[in-house]
Amino acid sequence: MMLIWKRRRNFSASISTGCGNWRKEAEAITKKQTQSKTPPIRILGLDLSLSPGIAALEVRNRTPYLLGCSSVATSSADMDAVRNYTVETFIAQFIREHRPFDVVVREDFTSGRNKRATQTIFSAWAAADRALSAYGYRAEDLKPALSPPSVKKYVTGSGKAEKPEVAESVRKYLRLADGYKWRTGYDDADACAVALAYLLRENMIDEIGGVAA
Repeated sequence: MMLIWKRRRNFSASISTGCGNWRKEAEAITKKQTQSKTPPIRILGLDLSLSPGIAALEVRNRTPYLLGCSSVATSSADMDAVRNYTVETFIAQFIREHRPFDVVVREDFTSGRNKRATQTIFSAWAAADRALSAYGYRAEDLKPALSPPSVKKYVTGSGKAEKPEVAESVRKYLRLADGYKWRTGYDDADACAVALAYLLRENMIDEIGGVAA
């Protein structure tokens, strides 16, 4: 009887040990699968002027998706105070509708055609900063900054690409339908391009063959 009991105990122990190993292996596989899935990242892209473009993208498993994009045109017939207020409220409304964001990026500004052009750009930056701050956000201080030529280069492969070319590359990256209608002036497409350029530079999404250099 004693011999039979010992055999049963050893058999039970081996089953218990086998189950333990199986559980450990299953837990390890589950942990590995969980770690391999990168959490979604939301990015807000800004192409700032007194007629700004704005875009919200989400990256899931290295694939960018368009959540929304838009632009607003202000009139030179209005005072700068009115135009800046329009920019601020436009951006604030967009943030409210598409938040939360993990990162906010904007295209850099290097120099204007003249003093007046420089003033309008930086007034638009200030208006955007007020809108961002109201919701607890701020644009990243990118090093190096995303200059207009670098945005074009990342998205199209050419730093001298024209707006329609940039818009077409953006359409391909975001898998939008042929003939997707951008706003007049392509400011919404430009904002998408700013976000995509950042994602490409940070190796958060993959290049499309024949598009990015």
